[in-house]
Amino acid sequence: MPTGDASAVGPRGPSTQVRGADDPAEGAFDLRIPTSADGPLMWELARDAGGLDVNSRYAYLLWCRDFADSSVVAGSEGRLAGFITGYRRPDSPDTLFVWQVAVGPDFRRRGLASRMLDHLAGSARPSGVRFVEATVTPDNKASLHLFESFARANGADLTRDVLFSEHELGSDHGPEVLQRIGPLPERSDPGSRPFSGSFEPLTSGLAGPDGRGPAPD
Repeated sequence: MPTGDASAVGPRGPSTQVRGADDPAEGAFDLRIPTSADGPLMWELARDAGGLDVNSRYAYLLWCRDFADSSVVAGSEGRLAGFITGYRRPDSPDTLFVWQVAVGPDFRRRGLASRMLDHLAGSARPSGVRFVEATVTPDNKASLHLFESFARANGADLTRDVLFSEHELGSDHGPEVLQRIGPLPERSDPGSRPFSGSFEPLTSGLAGPDGRGPAPD
C-alpha cells in the first residue's frame, strides 16, 4: 500500500465523504478529483494492488493533469485508498469510459469500488454523460459483477460486445469485452444518487494505455 497523504495539496473540486460499508466503525472515504500529487501514489497503488496492468508513473501524472475531471481518488486517514481513471470519449462526449479501477489491499470489502464508480458517474451526469463504458476480460468475474451491479442500481441496460480480440491483443491476452451501460437516468444533483451496492472486487482493473487488460482476480 502506498504511503503519503493523498490530500496534501488539497482537492481541486468538491469533496464528498462516504462511509465504508454500512458500519461507521469502518471509517469514511473522501472522494475527490485527483491532483498531480496523486499520480505517484496512484502508480504505487496499482503496482501493489495485484491483477492490474501497471502503467508508467508518467502516465498517471499525465492522467491527473489531462483527465482529472473524469477521474476520482478516495482517501482515508491520509492514505490513498483507491482510484478510478476515466475519460469522456472525444467522438461521444455523452460516454464516460472507465479505464482503470484500483482499491488498496487495506480498504477492500467496504464497497469502495462501487462508491467511486457511482460518485464519478453521478458527477458527470450534469455535464451530459448518459453512458458508462469499460472493457473487461471474460475471466475477470469481479469486474463483471461490479458493472452489473452498477447497471442494476441505476435501472440501466448493459450490453456487451468484443471491442478488441485476442488476435489484436496478442495470443497471451483474452478478448477485451466492452461493457456499455445506459442510458443513465438524468439527475441534476450528484449528491442525491443512491450507492450502487456494497460489492467490492478484490482488484478491478480495466485496460491500460498499453492495451492490456488486467490479470484475473
